[in-house]
Amino acid sequence: MTTHRAKADLTQGDIRSHLMRMTVPMIWGILAIVSFQLVDAYYISRLGTIPLAAFSFTFPVTYGIFSLFIGMSVATSSVISRLAGAQDFESIKRITSHAMFLVLIISLIIAAIGIPLLDPLFRACGADDHSLALIKSYMIPYFIGTFFVSMPVVGNAALRAMGDAVRPAMIMTLAALVNAAVAPILVFGLWGFPRMELHGAALATISSNVIAMVAGLWLMYRRGLFDLSHILSLHQFGDSCRRLLVIALPAGITSALPSFVNATINHILAKTSLAAVAAYGAATRVEAFTLVIMMALSIGMAPIIGQNWGARLFPRVHQTIRDALFFSIIWSIFVAVCLFFFARPLAALFGETAEFQSYLILFFMMVPISYPLSNLTNGWGSVFNAIGEPKISALFYLIKLIFLMIPAAFIGYSIDQVRGTFIAIALVNILTGLVFHFWAKRHLNSQGKILNR
Repeated sequence: MTTHRAKADLTQGDIRSHLMRMTVPMIWGILAIVSFQLVDAYYISRLGTIPLAAFSFTFPVTYGIFSLFIGMSVATSSVISRLAGAQDFESIKRITSHAMFLVLIISLIIAAIGIPLLDPLFRACGADDHSLALIKSYMIPYFIGTFFVSMPVVGNAALRAMGDAVRPAMIMTLAALVNAAVAPILVFGLWGFPRMELHGAALATISSNVIAMVAGLWLMYRRGLFDLSHILSLHQFGDSCRRLLVIALPAGITSALPSFVNATINHILAKTSLAAVAAYGAATRVEAFTLVIMMALSIGMAPIIGQNWGARLFPRVHQTIRDALFFSIIWSIFVAVCLFFFARPLAALFGETAEFQSYLILFFMMVPISYPLSNLTNGWGSVFNAIGEPKISALFYLIKLIFLMIPAAFIGYSIDQVRGTFIAIALVNILTGLVFHFWAKRHLNSQGKILNR
């Protein structure tokens, strides 16, 4: 246990080295997670624009479900990292075990509610009868397999909170490779398998995540982070729920907000054509793929901030935030330039029709320029979640996405349809990034907690 605890300690040593050690493995780990949707989108795009549009309708819902468990992973990382900083290892095992049980309960509730509501939910998103049949073929197995998709997310967060970023990344990389190999077989009906199209894509995603779940539970058990006896006895389960849910609920709701916004934008774009919906769906998947390093940085810096906050080492927290946000700006500029110059080849890769390609190119020409400022909001959100103040992070996203982004999208569409919608997205990203960055710095300075200059 001594070696394990020493390896887990992020309160000593060089901050930039810790950021590198925690972030780099997360890059390929998140690439693996994002690749599930990107790979499936590519295979389904070979089936035609209508199946791709149907798949695009599913993304806000699947991302919304996934986001709820992102909230649980944020809570698990925050609680466990701060307990690690305080050297309370017995509580770590109990709370991590109870977190896994909570994931199972929430997964069952989501499936029980989601399957009966498929029709009204996707009709509200703008899906027609033909698209709805395709959507159901994907969403029903996805709802049933929610636990297998979500458990690795939370389990890996516990491992990262203890300073281990490599093994969680290896687990998700393995699952992604399995999905990439199995998906075309089930989607297109290769090697004697039946052609299942979207249904096959869902089955490939679930089956590959079963592997990740088993590997994660085994590793957590070996590392002393999981003990079935805590689930069987449920001793202090109420305390574990209180510690986790006070962060998980606002963080989960916050993470789910983009899916609600994307569903609303899909509904707006559906007034123009299914090609516009398909283009936006492809764009958001490429966007997520290109911003993997930013997501890895946000996740990687959280345990560092959490452990040092728990140990009351505030200057180290300050240095972590400063280095992470500086890199965020530089990388976001690089991504924006790349998407601008490679917009046409990317559009040709995902679709053959001129209408689809024109909308995808339009997105890449307009929205990525807002990434440098938009990612400041994401970075500060990770900071406040890590130190146990998720309400501030939730307020950031609530203002940005609900009170600004949705009205701006409607206004933009009314002025210039698809082009106006994309301009509105970019403007909201820029405005909120600037305002929230300076507000967050002032807020923490005024309390004398972190940014004392």
